[in-house]
Amino acid sequence: MENLAAAVSQLASFEVLLAILIGTTFGTIVGALPGMGTVLALVVALPFTYSMSSIAAITLLLCIYASSVYGGSISAILINTPGTPQSAATVLDGYPMAQRGEANLALGWCTAASTFGGLFSLVILIIAAPQLARFSLRFGPAETFALILFALTCIAWVSRGSMLKGLLAGVIGLFLAMIGTDNMTGMPRFDYDIGVLSGGLALISLLIGLFALSEVFMRAAKYVPEKRESKVANVGFRLAPWREWRIRIKALVQSSLIGTLIGILPGTGATAATFVSYAEVRRTSRRSENFGKGEPDGIIASEASNNAVTGGALVPTLALGIPGDGGTAVMLGALLIHGIIPGVQLLNNSPEVLTGIFIVLAIANVLMFVVGALGAQVFTRVLRMPEPLLMGMVLVMSLVGAYTVRGNPLDVMVAVIAGVAGVFMRFLGVPMAPIVIGMALGLNFEESLRQGLMFSGGDFLSFFQQPIALVLFIITAVIIAWPIVKAFRARKK
Repeated sequence: MENLAAAVSQLASFEVLLAILIGTTFGTIVGALPGMGTVLALVVALPFTYSMSSIAAITLLLCIYASSVYGGSISAILINTPGTPQSAATVLDGYPMAQRGEANLALGWCTAASTFGGLFSLVILIIAAPQLARFSLRFGPAETFALILFALTCIAWVSRGSMLKGLLAGVIGLFLAMIGTDNMTGMPRFDYDIGVLSGGLALISLLIGLFALSEVFMRAAKYVPEKRESKVANVGFRLAPWREWRIRIKALVQSSLIGTLIGILPGTGATAATFVSYAEVRRTSRRSENFGKGEPDGIIASEASNNAVTGGALVPTLALGIPGDGGTAVMLGALLIHGIIPGVQLLNNSPEVLTGIFIVLAIANVLMFVVGALGAQVFTRVLRMPEPLLMGMVLVMSLVGAYTVRGNPLDVMVAVIAGVAGVFMRFLGVPMAPIVIGMALGLNFEESLRQGLMFSGGDFLSFFQQPIALVLFIITAVIIAWPIVKAFRARKK
């Protein structure tokens, strides 16, 4: 009760309440703009949090994180273009429903399902995060090294394209994290006698370049003037009657559970959860023949699962400091910037902050429903914004944001170089999330390895004598070996 009272007192300020309103609205709008996405919304907003209190800053980003996933469904329904990859499956049934004059009903289905999925995963987060953080007390250097290796392997495994490209991207991220001063010896490394590199690279600058600037460069290269507008009728908001919801409660709970569980796994993300949930609900639904023709079950499957991922992905992020995707990597970076250390330290030293995060996520999901219900007409107009104006705003905010991280011109150069590199990576099919997560976890990965070797006198085999680490190593080996075995079987057949 004391933690709850302390958390409520921290949140009961004008700055925090304004951050909740702005974050939820901004996240929904940016999510609705095709091609922008959750990570880009967080990266653009992050520089504005430097002058805010830590509670207000985390509140703003949490609200953007929760609401931007939902925002992608708006453009998916109205203009047949998902605003975020997480809403790709929503197009399959949302747009056909809008075409037959039921856009308001489709928005009602997706908004209610998104809110339910977000609140469902929040309950799991409240239960699981403290328990997992306490379990992390058993983690020494060997266990931490094995856990980070497992996380990086999972992320590479589910990356689009080949697993080899995902692993390569993760290794690049680990290398970038090591540029600068060695934390254990104080000696500079990989700075190539360039003084400004002795302080290392800023993770936020890399994020801004890879996700925001590369998107701007890609849009500029492929820009063709066109007018984006909704061609569907009856745009508004309407909830289906209870009798329609009652026969779909199973699909709602099933999708929310799938999204939460997949979100907890490092690297899987909301896009994978959406299609897994859509396929499973279609398999078990009595109305499976209507899927793809405007069936509400399809909207529920997509939207409940992708919003449930947000709470699930925060479980390892808050409990262990292990981000599962680009969005949680930004959240982790923001927590560290504002002096909030995830894991058991957060649970023991600042329990009111963890409680405050739970309350903010609950408010954000409820407010997301209100914003979606009241803003349907507004979002239709926002979707008609000229793309050059939108990309120009993103470019300016990104460059300013990269500079304000440390006030170092190097960070702007890093962001631009990362933006150009991001364009080539998109063409080559190399995933960018493993680079970011590799860099976010790089120093911890290295320190746990070196500390473990110091404790064991340089004997790496001693890592395999720790039960928890051994289990994680075995799972990691299975993940790496499975695609090889699968390919071998296919070739043999």
